[in-house]
Amino acid sequence: MEFKVFAVGDVVGTNGIACLKSRLRGLKRAHGIDFCVVNGENAAGIGMTPQQAEELLAAGADVITMGNHTWGRRDLIPYIDESLLVLRPANLPQQPGRGWGVFETKCGDVAVIDLIGRVSMDHTPDNPFLTVERILKKLDTKLILVELHAEATSEKIAMGWMLDGKVSAVWGTHTHVQTADDRILPNGTGYLTDLGMTGPFHSVLGVRPEQSVKNFRGELTGRYETAPGPCQLNGCVFTIDADSGLCTATERVMLFD
Repeated sequence: MEFKVFAVGDVVGTNGIACLKSRLRGLKRAHGIDFCVVNGENAAGIGMTPQQAEELLAAGADVITMGNHTWGRRDLIPYIDESLLVLRPANLPQQPGRGWGVFETKCGDVAVIDLIGRVSMDHTPDNPFLTVERILKKLDTKLILVELHAEATSEKIAMGWMLDGKVSAVWGTHTHVQTADDRILPNGTGYLTDLGMTGPFHSVLGVRPEQSVKNFRGELTGRYETAPGPCQLNGCVFTIDADSGLCTATERVMLFD
């Protein structure tokens, strides 16, 4: 039996949320999606509010993953500590919430593991490579999805190769730019270095271009604001054989308003 997973890149700002709400369910029907994972760590620009989490779930997300801006909105702390559907990186030690979960689907249990990278990131998490190995020993399912929220492409690619044949799919988030390297690794794991983002197309990673330009010129600028205008929705569909847990096809999605 085929099990189709849709992984959606970082949702940025209120217009990114609006884009997801207007497009996701149609995309799920068109691609026959069984399970959808959405990264929500930029829903509030930096972080995500409980209300925004509820909006993403109502829009069609089955699980929401987070990243380096997990605690950008402190009001998320009690929510994420109670919710089973919002994951923060598993290698952020001794923090509220959960870094992985197992969810029921028509094809059986599917595990989702959220990780964060260590290269060029402003924090010191546990080693994601060692963390995921410890988690895999606890799982009793063949359907396993791994997200690595990381800056370095090499770190994400290395994670894919380490987990090849051990999990169904590995994808990256964080850079907000979709990579063109979706593939099936030699032992059957679906892979994409970065999903991209769901947010303003005329922007610098979702931010107003003029603000980002000023920043790189060394000029004074205010707090980053989400850019206005039309949006893009980026992600990837992974088709997985439910019996083996291995990926049989990948398809990048890049949709524009």
